[in-house]
Amino acid sequence: METYKLPSAPLEERVADLLARMTLREKVGQLNQRMYGWDAYVRKGDTFELTDAFREEVAKGGGMGALYGLFRSDPWSGVNYGNGISAADSARVANMVQRYVLEHTRLGIPVLLTEECPHGHQALDGTLLPVNLGAGATWNPELMTRAYAHVAAEIRSRGAHVGLVSALDILQEPRWGRSEECYGEDPYLAARFTEAAVRGMQGDDPRKLDAPDRVAVVLKHLCAQGAAQGGRNAGPAAIGPRELREIHLPAARAGALAGAEGFMAAYNEIDGVPCHANRDLLTGILREEWGFEGLVMADGCAVDRLLALTGTHESAAALALASGVDLSLWDTAFSTLEEAVRLGLVQEADIDRAAARVLRLKFRLGLFDRPYVPELRAISVVGSPEFRDVNLQVARESAVLLKNEGRLLPIVGRPRRIAVIGPNADRLYNQLGDYTSVQREGTGTTLLQGIRSCAPEDTEVVYALGCGIRDRSKAGIAEAIEAAQGADVAVLVLGGSSAREFGGDFEDNGAAIVKEGSPSEMDCGEGGDLADLSLGGVQQELVEAVAATGTPVVAVLIQGRPHALTDVVDLCGAVLCAWYPGTEGGRAIAELLFGKANPSGKLPVTLPRSSAQLPVYYNQKDPGRTRNYVDMPSAPLYPFGYGLSYTQFTYAHLSLSREVVSAAELENGERVTVRVEVENTGDRSGAETVQLYIRARESGITRRIAELKGFRKIELNPGERRVVEFVLGREELGIWNRELRFAAVPSKVAVQVGGSSRDTLSADLTVTA
Repeated sequence: METYKLPSAPLEERVADLLARMTLREKVGQLNQRMYGWDAYVRKGDTFELTDAFREEVAKGGGMGALYGLFRSDPWSGVNYGNGISAADSARVANMVQRYVLEHTRLGIPVLLTEECPHGHQALDGTLLPVNLGAGATWNPELMTRAYAHVAAEIRSRGAHVGLVSALDILQEPRWGRSEECYGEDPYLAARFTEAAVRGMQGDDPRKLDAPDRVAVVLKHLCAQGAAQGGRNAGPAAIGPRELREIHLPAARAGALAGAEGFMAAYNEIDGVPCHANRDLLTGILREEWGFEGLVMADGCAVDRLLALTGTHESAAALALASGVDLSLWDTAFSTLEEAVRLGLVQEADIDRAAARVLRLKFRLGLFDRPYVPELRAISVVGSPEFRDVNLQVARESAVLLKNEGRLLPIVGRPRRIAVIGPNADRLYNQLGDYTSVQREGTGTTLLQGIRSCAPEDTEVVYALGCGIRDRSKAGIAEAIEAAQGADVAVLVLGGSSAREFGGDFEDNGAAIVKEGSPSEMDCGEGGDLADLSLGGVQQELVEAVAATGTPVVAVLIQGRPHALTDVVDLCGAVLCAWYPGTEGGRAIAELLFGKANPSGKLPVTLPRSSAQLPVYYNQKDPGRTRNYVDMPSAPLYPFGYGLSYTQFTYAHLSLSREVVSAAELENGERVTVRVEVENTGDRSGAETVQLYIRARESGITRRIAELKGFRKIELNPGERRVVEFVLGREELGIWNRELRFAAVPSKVAVQVGGSSRDTLSADLTVTA
């Protein structure tokens, strides 16, 4: 038997043996992922058939490297419950695809099935989590590790192998429509959640990637898309190498160290070099500096965009391949690599290098030895009660209480009447975010449904739409006023929407085309960039009208980006920011409103007063002096790390194990222990996220106003005290020095610990030469 077919043979021997047997055409076929997965099959009643287009694609490449989105469902793909693949059918169809490839190619190389999972699996019946901004607001990576493990189990049970996970973009530009895909604006926070995603989906043991509940993770996007100029999707990132390393690479590095199997290159460019053509990034840093040995995938149609630099598909493919891209996504360019070799633009050795990476991943996933999955397993795995419980907890912890004047929340006693008003009160898709699959009837809970479920039996809950997200009509405001006037409290559910519409316009990579002046309610998500962060349509006028009734108002913001909420906050007694909380969001938010759960979320981004304040992220460079605006306060509306609870926490007795440490000691592994005492001084149990920042000066380069270096989420009962410890070592205190070498350097450091980036205790640490 051929060596590559022997399960007992060493991995590298299997890869080398197979590669040596392959023709150039077959190798190039392994580097292509040209087909949209929903074009590979057609559903006829309860049966599925492979399409001629799929068969032709397999024949064209002598096999297939990967097939994207076999299970994807959304308005772009046009897949719904009438024509798509449900959880019950998914393994059967995946096995059918795999069997055809194995039986109709010379060498029988299995195909990778790759799936989108930015916040859960984007498939019919796939469980959808809160979006990444909500995940970041939990400040609970351990909880998210559990959630991602369930996502992986769902995907693998259906027969797919690779999950594409948004994790690396840092939200410096909240006008960007894909803000919801970021964990936040801080690199340390993003790094911890990136680790959680990798470990949850791949596990801690890279030798067990072939387990039935694990998938390979491809992290996206590498990198700096969150700093797009003007907030326009895929816009240039005007950053230098120090900003790249300090802000935009730490999450990717954490992902690589955690064992991520792949990275996806970004659409943007940095200093004139598109990421797909950036050899310094994709090879120099990623492979040569970090030692990454996995796969680099192109983003959709991105290699074809290099024609603006090269002029031909062959030269565009050659440039991307030489830069470090291994596997394409939907583009034409990589399909011309065989011709590029003949033209002398590409060495076959470069093809071999990339093909070996694709094959190695297939071997490690166990596809050569166990290409098929049990056809009934997904029924018990997808949407399991355990996953629903985890999902609900993520939604609870993702909500951030911003204001609670007069302890308006929680709603206690037996209110006679509650008015639920607003465009996001009873629209499930508006709370799910972008990259969302079509939902089965009866799935999920809206906030209106959640409130009706949680309210006392004799409390009347009335509902009024009020207005749309961006619709300028005021026709519903009178009904909203009437509902509020007779209520004990009005819950105003406002925000934005990333809900795509069937029949909408989309780019060839799936981005929504939302034209200027479009009547679409979608104002967030891929293609939903904004110039103004104010709430859309007449939502502000709705707030003013309801507040004018004199009824106490609770505002709940369901949104995918930080909106400018100054006028909303001023008019409402309580404000809860819930992001896009997912299918369990309505229940989770209602539990928080009625005090069945205690808010514990903290802001993963700074909330601006106005779009005119941008950039407003907390870790800007320290100017060494006060710089104010004339026309508005310079401070943000709410700072990074901020979030209230129904109880109170106090901090005391901040101390350092030593106040002076040398740079040489830090380089040799010395660490400084930071201790602080936290007490729950309120009257109910709650969770507090203890945050550690540093503010450093006199280190040879301009430092930042504050830098997050640690956090710990703890539960405390009323009156309970706990000492929380952190450590500061080379990794936390080192910098990229003037020579762009990471090292500990002499500096004066203020060590700050507290409940947000603004409210902290401080102790001084000196790093000597």
